[in-house]
Amino acid sequence: MLALVAALLFVLALIFQIAGVAVGSVVTVTTLVIAGLALVALHLLGVGAGWTFKR
Repeated sequence: MLALVAALLFVLALIFQIAGVAVGSVVTVTTLVIAGLALVALHLLGVGAGWTFKR
């Protein structure tokens, strides 16, 4: 799931870069890429995959 969200952020960053669009001063292409890389890193660490509660 995290990898899917990361891919979506990368696509948005690519579209923003091609169109030259910036949503305010906070959401820029660089912000989207860094957020995507953070989600990919969390995915590779295994965060959110297969969490179970043992009783």
